[in-house]
Amino acid sequence: MVNDLNGRIALVTGSVQGIGLAVAKSLAEQGARIALHGLAEEEQIAAAKAELLAAGAAEVRFFGGDMRDPDQIEALVDAVEEWGPMDVLVNNAGIQKTVSLANLTTETWDAIIAVNLSGAVHTMRHVMPKMAARGFGRVINIASVHGLVASKEKAPYVAAKFGLVGLSKVAALEYADAGSKESGGVTVNCICPGWTETPLIEPQIMARAEKFGGDREAGKADLVAEKQPSRRTADPAEIGALAVWLCAKIAHNVMGTSIPIDGGWTSQ
Repeated sequence: MVNDLNGRIALVTGSVQGIGLAVAKSLAEQGARIALHGLAEEEQIAAAKAELLAAGAAEVRFFGGDMRDPDQIEALVDAVEEWGPMDVLVNNAGIQKTVSLANLTTETWDAIIAVNLSGAVHTMRHVMPKMAARGFGRVINIASVHGLVASKEKAPYVAAKFGLVGLSKVAALEYADAGSKESGGVTVNCICPGWTETPLIEPQIMARAEKFGGDREAGKADLVAEKQPSRRTADPAEIGALAVWLCAKIAHNVMGTSIPIDGGWTSQ
């Protein structure tokens, strides 16, 4: 596959750790210029920058901005585009809290919807017209299997991720005829991970491991097997590899999709 990312600017929100950092690293391996983003201490930012440069990024710059605040999002996009035209936008920033509808607070609902859904609306509405004018752009929204199926006690998260899938379809249709096969066009797609090996799931793994005398691998397999027939977690790099392919010009006709990486979870 021809490398279409060398020197292109990619903003990955929430990219100082976890899936976001893995996606940024995969793009960096293709020579992209990475706009690193997140809410983090200087030490964590420096470590992420070093990892991306070591992976092959042409350049890395850090940009702040609270994804709950539309004004800060606009300032974030403007700051990145002062650096250069944004060719790739990966909306990865997200938060989660498990809570029943009966115990859900307004504050929790508003925060999860703001970061996981509204944040993507605001980045996309600022970035996509400019992508269309240039004839090339890639928007990849990191949704979740919970954008395709539901689970109990995750109402705000599921609502946000279902909304992100719907938003992506609308945006894909609105920009479907931008650019050309030769320029690469403008596409919007979702990646929908299932259980993915990140620090966020470690407490759940270790809680389950107690059933098996502290055996972490047994606990992880037991946890994952409830949803994923493969009984295997995904590595964040797998999400990154798919993102790289979606960014290629050859993927110009792949738009409005929601691609699971879920070990068969949504096939049941």
